[in-house]
Amino acid sequence: MKNLNKIGGVTAVVAALALTACGGGGGGSKGPEAAKGQDSGSDLSKLISINAKDPKDLQQGGKLTLPLGNIGPDFNGFSNTGNSADNTALHRPIDEAGTWGCWNFDFDGTASPNKNFCEDVKSDVKDGKQTITIKVNPKATFNDGTPIDVKTFENTWKMLNGQNKDIDIVTSGAYEFVDSVKAGANDKEVVVTTTQPVYPLDSLFTGFIHPAVNTPEIFNTGFTGDMHPEWMAGPFKVDKYDTAAKTVTMVPNDKWWGTKPVLESVVFRQLESSAAIAAFKNGEIDGVSANTITPYKQLDGTKNSEIRRGQRLFAGGLNINAQKAPMTDVAIRKAIFTAVDREALRKVRFNGLNWEEESSGSMMLLPFSKYYQDNYPVTETGPDAAKKVLTDAGYKANAAGIMEKDGVPAAFKISNFGDDPTTLAFAQTLQKQLQAGGMDVGIDQRASADFGKVLGSRDFFLSVSGYTVGADATDSVKQFYDSKTNENELGDADLDAKIKKLSTIADNAERNKAAMEVEKEHMAKYFSMGVVMNGPQISFARTGLANYGPSLFKSLSQVPDWTTIGWEKK
Repeated sequence: MKNLNKIGGVTAVVAALALTACGGGGGGSKGPEAAKGQDSGSDLSKLISINAKDPKDLQQGGKLTLPLGNIGPDFNGFSNTGNSADNTALHRPIDEAGTWGCWNFDFDGTASPNKNFCEDVKSDVKDGKQTITIKVNPKATFNDGTPIDVKTFENTWKMLNGQNKDIDIVTSGAYEFVDSVKAGANDKEVVVTTTQPVYPLDSLFTGFIHPAVNTPEIFNTGFTGDMHPEWMAGPFKVDKYDTAAKTVTMVPNDKWWGTKPVLESVVFRQLESSAAIAAFKNGEIDGVSANTITPYKQLDGTKNSEIRRGQRLFAGGLNINAQKAPMTDVAIRKAIFTAVDREALRKVRFNGLNWEEESSGSMMLLPFSKYYQDNYPVTETGPDAAKKVLTDAGYKANAAGIMEKDGVPAAFKISNFGDDPTTLAFAQTLQKQLQAGGMDVGIDQRASADFGKVLGSRDFFLSVSGYTVGADATDSVKQFYDSKTNENELGDADLDAKIKKLSTIADNAERNKAAMEVEKEHMAKYFSMGVVMNGPQISFARTGLANYGPSLFKSLSQVPDWTTIGWEKK
């Protein structure tokens, strides 16, 4: 699953790719000075900067305070309204069960069993069927005392497999292909059988759902305004959720069986970009993103701070709601892709940040991936080419110069989130490009706190947002392009069949190649999501903060391991 993100916000991986929007945020510092996106086969260490320290050499205890664009209101990261990178980042320290589950990921995206929960994972394929045997850590237990065992795995499968259409899941992913989840020698040995082989294995059980979350009502609305810490398990626990102050305070979890954290307190504060900048400069928070020039300039030179630069795992910029007229017309969507000058938009976005990248053409993989290919569906671009797309579809210019068809103009708004001036300038530049292509385009300005609600309820035409990017395209190709699971319900039986088949391919290169071909075909037919940029992750961190910063696939929320983050000894 991919988390939805604002352009510039914090990112993180859970069981789906998360949405993210175009907010500010960021950093500066010790470590690699990444100045451009990397190509296939390049040195990925240039994109990592965390001030790595052995936790035994750090000060034991201490407090860490970090900002988030939004806290809640829906705290279920598996649902559409809760599927945001900020929500995942909030849950990482307190709910390793829900956001990591069976798997850990290295900086390059390599998966291995997370032994806090799954001590061993074995797969056997015979006669086209797969049996996955998971040895669950005997100590693994939710905060309320419920054991993490076969009942947890079974409930996770049943809630996420897509069979109950009343459950508002982001994507069924590989759970659609699970046939049964049963106990082996005991309840701590889980035996999963599938209707077809599933690859990669880490597409299953990257996050668990507590057995008590077992109805559509609880799943869809039971987390609204309620974090339900009793259904979590992680190195920290919720100490206080202050809805008035918009803060969540966490302390070490006395019920945690894994490695104990270094810190004695973690606080997340909901802050708009401008407020986060002021809070960092005043010493109120300890880290902040500065992925656009305005926060970067305002933060540069802040006392007791350093900059940490790397690659942001993000793809997007053109997130179209194809279920809302006039975006229901594929000609409008194609005209948007055609009118956009992506290089000009990146110049606005990256101005002054010492960052360069070529146009990316995939929502699923970054250009440094050995499996990447450019799938952007338009070669001839510009306002005249966009008008021709609309003319060929039966549109004509009205008296105001707006292209219209059957009396209905090509009119819509761009949703922009947060108060960062650069992201607004990005949206305004995009607006002018689309207007030049004959479309009547306004801007719908929203607060960062509204991001999850607006995107989750599909209350937008075109959003300047996108998704986190993983190391393997298998999960994302289903989430984005399967007609039964993608939010726009765009696709066809032929593409769906190809998507179903590709998850059976054991060879990583062959499977990812097949996924990229599906994306290429879907983009050329349906024009629902377009990549304007990937971008840098620039983080300002308080001097002495260790094991924090751009971490590639090891942690998209900039904390590679919540048990090791802490402060250097003074």
